[in-house]
Amino acid sequence: MTLTVTANGAEIPALGFGTWRLRDDVCRHMVEVALDAGYRHIDTAEAYDNEEAVGDVLANHVTPRDDIFVTTKVWHENLRDGDFQKSVEGSLKRLQIDQADLVLIHWPSPSIPFDEQIQSLCKAKKQGLTKHIGVSNFPAALIEAAMRHADEPLVANQVEYHPYLNQSIVHAACRKHGLALTSYAPIARGSVLDEEVVREIAEEKGRTSAQVVLRWHIQQEGVVAIPRSSKAERVNENNDIYDFALTPDEMGRISALARPDGRTIDPDWAPEWDEAA
Repeated sequence: MTLTVTANGAEIPALGFGTWRLRDDVCRHMVEVALDAGYRHIDTAEAYDNEEAVGDVLANHVTPRDDIFVTTKVWHENLRDGDFQKSVEGSLKRLQIDQADLVLIHWPSPSIPFDEQIQSLCKAKKQGLTKHIGVSNFPAALIEAAMRHADEPLVANQVEYHPYLNQSIVHAACRKHGLALTSYAPIARGSVLDEEVVREIAEEKGRTSAQVVLRWHIQQEGVVAIPRSSKAERVNENNDIYDFALTPDEMGRISALARPDGRTIDPDWAPEWDEAA
């Protein structure tokens, strides 16, 4: 089963396989395991240094290319007009595909004019390099600005999101403009799995803690989750979340884990984040 999120003309599988920090043969093996397990959404980026490995699997796996939603991202240093398109062309070559399903600005650049960043993104779609475009690590104010500058539909904003991090402000901005919110680090690098409330709900449901947290993600309106794992058994478990549901009370108990220091990824080039209560 593949549940999808509809976002401004895109149909994005609600559960994807993230490949950050997976390299070479480990990456090849895990992407193959993910496709075998039923994942139909693979997330990579030029900065991950694994597009060639992902591409090897895409070129050789039994799953037809048209059935796999492939997302890649352009690094914040390559967002100028011309540089952006060259970056995407390089990604397509490494991925061994003619067109991406979704290309994202990986991080907004603090040094390149913002309108040029968005125009470069839109041009990649106009040139046929990708079916859909979006952004990543954009707080609500930058989503609003992007919508003003974009002359092509934006379909997603990929951000860190897990029960420790309240992303209600950026989520509301995404919903306002019809964007999917794609959650990276959806289980907070595993740390949220030992929370008592998560373990209690998992025990009651006869599920793993990771399955419960991923279900919490995809039950929210317009949310996509892209967990990463280097263990085959976890990859299979993470995709087995479609035959149970969390109650509103259980959803609320998990959301209540949010805390002020919940963010774990905040590099020097990051924008000014939304700070939800």
